[in-house]
Amino acid sequence: MMAVPALAQGINSANFVGAAPLAITVGAGAFALLAMAVVRTMLKDGKAARQRAASQIAGLRAMVDEYEALLSGTREVTVLWTENSSGAPRLLGQAGSVLPPGRQPESVLNFPSWLLAGDADKLARLLEDLRVNGHAFAVSLNALDGRQIRANGWVLGGGAALRLRPAFLQAQSEPALVASAASGDLASVRAVLSALPEPAFARNADQRLTFANPAYLQLAKALGKSGTESAPPELLDTAQLRQHQIDCAKGDGRGTITVTWPGQGAFDLVEFPVTGGRAGYLRRAQEASPTAEAGLAHIGGIIGALTTPIAIFNAKRELVQYNAAFANLWNLSRAFLVPGLDERAILDKLRTDGMLPNQVDYQTWRSQHLQSYTRKTPHENEPWHLPDGRTIKVISAPAGAAGGVIYVYEDITERLKLESTNKAFSNVQRETINALSEAVAVFGTNGRLTLSNPRLSALWKLPMNELGQNPHIDQIAEASGRAIPEDGASIWRDLKRGIIDLNPTRSDQTGRLNRSDGRLLDYAITRLPDGQTMMTFLDVTESASYSKVLKERNDALVAADLLKDAFVENVSYELRSPLTNIIGFADLLAGSEGGSLNERQRAYIDYIRASSVTLGVLIDNILDLASVDAGIAELRPELLDVPTLVDKARAGLSATFPEISGEKPINLVVDIEDGMPPFIADGTRIVQVLYNLLSNAARFSPPGGEIRLSVSHRANRMLFVIEDEGPGVTDEMRAAIQTRIDTPSGRQRGAGLGLAIVKTFVNLHGGTISAEKREPRGSRIIVNLPRDSAMAGVAE
Repeated sequence: MMAVPALAQGINSANFVGAAPLAITVGAGAFALLAMAVVRTMLKDGKAARQRAASQIAGLRAMVDEYEALLSGTREVTVLWTENSSGAPRLLGQAGSVLPPGRQPESVLNFPSWLLAGDADKLARLLEDLRVNGHAFAVSLNALDGRQIRANGWVLGGGAALRLRPAFLQAQSEPALVASAASGDLASVRAVLSALPEPAFARNADQRLTFANPAYLQLAKALGKSGTESAPPELLDTAQLRQHQIDCAKGDGRGTITVTWPGQGAFDLVEFPVTGGRAGYLRRAQEASPTAEAGLAHIGGIIGALTTPIAIFNAKRELVQYNAAFANLWNLSRAFLVPGLDERAILDKLRTDGMLPNQVDYQTWRSQHLQSYTRKTPHENEPWHLPDGRTIKVISAPAGAAGGVIYVYEDITERLKLESTNKAFSNVQRETINALSEAVAVFGTNGRLTLSNPRLSALWKLPMNELGQNPHIDQIAEASGRAIPEDGASIWRDLKRGIIDLNPTRSDQTGRLNRSDGRLLDYAITRLPDGQTMMTFLDVTESASYSKVLKERNDALVAADLLKDAFVENVSYELRSPLTNIIGFADLLAGSEGGSLNERQRAYIDYIRASSVTLGVLIDNILDLASVDAGIAELRPELLDVPTLVDKARAGLSATFPEISGEKPINLVVDIEDGMPPFIADGTRIVQVLYNLLSNAARFSPPGGEIRLSVSHRANRMLFVIEDEGPGVTDEMRAAIQTRIDTPSGRQRGAGLGLAIVKTFVNLHGGTISAEKREPRGSRIIVNLPRDSAMAGVAE
């Protein structure tokens, strides 16, 4: 807005029109210069980019050339079908590694020309399936010349690749040569013969030599004959040649004879028919033994017969031999374990199947394992702890001068379990031996200590560190001599005879040692099944002292018992005479003088008579017990009448408990079963038994109380049951019945003495006695006796 007035003032329209062309010209020039600068910059950048691209392309081409050179240098053939190719595949590698000599590299795709018919069709189908469906394959094939070929096919981007390589240890024997020569033309035959290291030749249909290889010409020169490759000299004389022709005519056209030349040794001449004539070669006679292939087959037979898993790999890590145990160990099929299989492929498959130890870095572990190919001595790897619980020991050793590895595998799972069990058993055994109160020492056949416990150290005052060094028995004797100067060494020298005695018929020994320090030791020398000798020591010093004291006490008790028995016997007999006088005078007073006595005096005399009878019974019981203790008590069995026995017992009871002042002290009720069978026993002893039981019941019953005697039989047994209305079974009664008569506590006195003699006589008859409580009150004693006691024994 401000420019309009100024422009209107200083410049008119005519001037502006005149300056326009100049302005346009200047602007166009500037634009041209700017455009030129931009174009030059773009051209410069484009040139730099092209240079960089050309450098990268050159580097890639160089890399491709290096890879192709690398592939071409290997003894294998790689066939490539790429998506940009016009259909003709690329061949990389040495075609001669799989094709017979003299064949063109393009013949590798003509499978029937160098593979067996079946294998050629198989490879063609696999290759078609690879290119159409993309299915990879790996297969072993057999060539016409007897070699084995490994074929691998895989997808390569939008195309496919086929790799062919010979398997390890190909046959180079006569059959391979025959197949190779017979299937080709004359040029192929000459190519095969030229490649042989042995002297080789070819004949036409007229049996004339038409070709010889350099080895043949060299042998001819050594024999003083000259010739050329196309006109070689004849090395055989006429007779040899005629005989050889006869041998060949007999068979299938093939024949072998042995020819010897001075200075050159013996050769085997081998000939076979070929197209247009015959061909042959000479091999040294000592090489007619099994070939390398036969030797390998022999080794394979030996390996196959072993139960130890074994696998052999060559220097290229290719599988050469294995046995069934190896395949079973890893659960691998024979279709997979083909000769020439790389060990890395086997390891990878085992890892995929979960058969290898779990590793964080598998590649590093595999590399360390494959270091076996670089070792020169056998090596034992760390055990493989497999996921399935097995433990495998792997031993690798060099396969030979040419390289390779022999693997020996061992399943040590069971051995480790046994070692673990044995270790646990040994620990338990050691702890058990250490806990024994006996001192234990086990000596080997060499006289050295193999096992001991701390008690041995304490008992013989031997340091534990010396015992832990497996000392010889002589060293133990020396140490014992220092610890026990008086007789330590001499004792061990005497014991040494039982340790070093290797006589197979020797017997175990036992004895007692009386050491100078006052210790008594019981020892035992035992021969173990493994030839070792075990010696045990037991300190019996204290037990021997106790035994001595107990023996002295027992002797004193026996003497006191004898003295007591003699005293009882003497006193009993001494009491018999006064007692007889008392009973006699009491009877006299009760009889002749009874009319002059008042009631009280008569009652006193009755008491005297009853007490005298009771005292007499007690004396008889004491004498019976003494006879039993002396072992002279005998039974006199006889046929008894049960009612008579009861009457005798009743009479004795009436004498012991007479009716005084018209009062009946007891109320005896007798119940005898009708039809009692015969009863054979000692009548005197049975009366004593019944009397003592009835008197014991009367003693504990209230005056006038009922006492019941029941006699019955059960099968071959007689039952005597005595029941009373007393306080029941007392401790005194139970002790008298249950305590054995031959124990001091069984010699009861008072009321218990009668029960003790009852138990003794019942036992003599082979019977039993028992006591039980009677309801509502009282006790019941049951005597069970055999009906025939004639076979009863005498008391001990």
